[in-house]
Amino acid sequence: MNKFFEKVYEYVQSVPRGKVVTYGQVARAIGYPHMSRQVGYALHANPREGEIPCHRVVDRFGGLKDAFAFGGKDEHRRRLQADGVEVRSDYTVDLSVYRYMD
Repeated sequence: MNKFFEKVYEYVQSVPRGKVVTYGQVARAIGYPHMSRQVGYALHANPREGEIPCHRVVDRFGGLKDAFAFGGKDEHRRRLQADGVEVRSDYTVDLSVYRYMD
């Protein structure tokens, strides 16, 4: 397994239920501040769906992505709501409320 991907998975697993992080936030936290796009690639290739909560990652504006690996925006919203995160009708999350700050 790619070391970068493993770091992404490890960090995302630390995000608690009811919180979200951004792709850029993950990239900075693991020491690769300019690789937020690659964070998305890693999450899309999530080898342990159900164990690695990739649904807790959103874009820098709090937006959910069409390309969510396990079912698109509606599934992304469903999983976040199941975690206790409110998702607005425009498929965004209020980062001032739900962003995880470690």
